[in-house]
Amino acid sequence: MQASGGDHAAIVTGVSRGLGAALARELLERGFVVLGIGRTNNAVLADDRYRFAHMDLAEAAATDALLTPAFQDVEAGRPASVCLLNNAATIDAIGPVGRLSSVEISCALATNLTAAVALANLFCCVFTDTTVSRRVINISSGAAETALPGEALYCVAKAGIEMLTLALTAEHATATFQAVTVRPGVIDTDMQTFARSQSPEVLPVVELFKGFHREGRLVAPEMVASKIVSRLVVGQIDDGRTYTYKDL
Repeated sequence: MQASGGDHAAIVTGVSRGLGAALARELLERGFVVLGIGRTNNAVLADDRYRFAHMDLAEAAATDALLTPAFQDVEAGRPASVCLLNNAATIDAIGPVGRLSSVEISCALATNLTAAVALANLFCCVFTDTTVSRRVINISSGAAETALPGEALYCVAKAGIEMLTLALTAEHATATFQAVTVRPGVIDTDMQTFARSQSPEVLPVVELFKGFHREGRLVAPEMVASKIVSRLVVGQIDDGRTYTYKDL
């Protein structure tokens, strides 16, 4: 896969399933060249305009070594625009602080935060042409500002990823570079299923997640992906802003 001059390109993390897979599919349907990054490929995304790069984002230190060639391949196609969607996340390491291992802490923060910073860094290193429209969209959560007992690592990471948006905005003040955050709401994904399956001892706010499901508040990933692409990837955006689902 390589973009041809004039194509629009996107890089999406966490394409194995959930919102990441839905974002990649939506972008492909709109004619984008898409580089998907994740631990496993998704057969649904098979397309001439799609390339998959295997990486476990818990190994964030390997970002440059593993992904530079794939990023350079996209750049070599001279796309008309390019967008990085930092979507990948995990809530596997849950439990109150004091019950977690240092390995769990390190892996969770690597996947949810360190990898996003490393990917944004690589994006800025590779895509330097100021005549090309470049965007970084960081997928966050209301957990960035609301402490959820049992999900401290997720909350810390999402707060960090929102500061990443602000840092990118401050450091890359050019008309053709923009960064935004989006809190996409509660999405019907495996993460929600996993959260609902936990005991109150491990996840004290488990009833919150059960309530989302019971009250029918979960939104299909495909619907959220369509809104994100329409509003934030191809629409006009306010640099540095944090968007909510209602804004999309």
